[in-house]
Amino acid sequence: MNAEGFKRRALLQGGSLALLLGIHEIARGATIVAVRVWPAEDYTRVTIESDGRLNSQQLVVGNPPRLAVDIEGIDLNPALRELVGKIKPDDPYINGLRVGQFAPSVVRIVFDLKQAVAPQVFSLAPVAAYRDRLVLDLYPQKPIDPLETFIAERMREVPKTQASRNAPPVAEAPAAASAGSEAPDPLGDLMAQQSVRASQQPSSAASAAAAGRAPAGGLPLQVPPVASAPPPAPAPARGGAMPNQTDRIIIVALDPGHGGEDPGAIGSNGTREKDIVLQIAHRLRERINASSVNGNPMRAFLTRDADFFVPLGTRVQKARRVQADLFVSIHADAFTTPDARGASVFALSQGGASSSAARWLANKENQADKVGGVNVGDHEVQVQRALLDMSTTAQINDSLRLGGAMLGEIRGIGARLHKGQVEQAGFAVLKAPDIPSVLVETAFISNPEEESKLRSTAYQEDLADALMRGIQRYFAQNPPLARSRQL
Repeated sequence: MNAEGFKRRALLQGGSLALLLGIHEIARGATIVAVRVWPAEDYTRVTIESDGRLNSQQLVVGNPPRLAVDIEGIDLNPALRELVGKIKPDDPYINGLRVGQFAPSVVRIVFDLKQAVAPQVFSLAPVAAYRDRLVLDLYPQKPIDPLETFIAERMREVPKTQASRNAPPVAEAPAAASAGSEAPDPLGDLMAQQSVRASQQPSSAASAAAAGRAPAGGLPLQVPPVASAPPPAPAPARGGAMPNQTDRIIIVALDPGHGGEDPGAIGSNGTREKDIVLQIAHRLRERINASSVNGNPMRAFLTRDADFFVPLGTRVQKARRVQADLFVSIHADAFTTPDARGASVFALSQGGASSSAARWLANKENQADKVGGVNVGDHEVQVQRALLDMSTTAQINDSLRLGGAMLGEIRGIGARLHKGQVEQAGFAVLKAPDIPSVLVETAFISNPEEESKLRSTAYQEDLADALMRGIQRYFAQNPPLARSRQL
């Protein structure tokens, strides 16, 4: 081999060695750029963002419950130390944490837990504004049941209601008339029936909840002890209802889009979609809970009531678990230019989208799981596919009627409409097969004028009023099916 050949070979070998060393250094030298903690009743998420993929190992230790996570290939830096101060006292799962250099290029984080957890630890590739992320999701060992949570929320209202009912009547109102005017409380009856069945099954988890303690191997339920309340009086006969039945309760599932790691669209003044839609959902919930349909009380159920991320499939599953009559997903639109404006309402499409804009928006909204961060294994993929491929023509037709009623009321408050009719596209979050479902884009947060309106309390109130009237119009024309709910 001539001199030129030797030189070329030496350069190639040197380049290969440098490349290998570069990969090695990148693997061992990832830098932590941000840490975030998202506490919620459903689960607490801890996110560690870095400029390279992180490898980790974890160990769960009991009595007292702890979780140790070893992150390999990094050194302790100030960003990681910030985790300690990000733990809030009201975090349902984390009592505190310690972080330190466990070994060369290995950082150990020890979480002191308030209760036993079933952790999920996974990595997310760079997406949107995020770089590589190591995600630690701390779920309770016993999964939270949305229906249990829904009942628990109602139970917290019961003491106030009971106090007002048990208060001595004023002089002008005879006691008999006061008793005869007692408003029905179907959900309260349902909870009373639950406690009766629990007393008949002392070994069940429901019995443990009624006694104010956790079921064996489980978690304390967020329910006040039934024993502290007076025994429920026999419910008056209401159309011959069976002991395990109750009057019709109209449940509307409200789905504030995005949340947690997924901020949604962000306006030019920094307004985050996830915050605005949660505020609107809370306002609409107040109106729903104060309303009724043909004498039957309405109750709102939120797929998220705080700033945390909920996967698209889980949003649908939650609504189905509480047997919702309607599903309303609330968003604030965004486009690549600030010129787009106006509110829109969307329903599901079994075929193609009704417009290219609707298709674009559905594709964007369906990316929420990638931004928010979902631990998708083979099983989870199969479950989501089975759930989200069962849309029906009847559901879509009902959704179009609901969307039309809402769109008319939004027009009535003087809001500009992006499209004058309900549009359709393949939104994953609208694919509950048995619940009329719509997605409301309240305005374009990417438009400075509409961003300002979305931040306005007055506009949020007007919008909540309009959506409430749309729901009432829908039920006036499409009375809910008569059915009794049971646990």
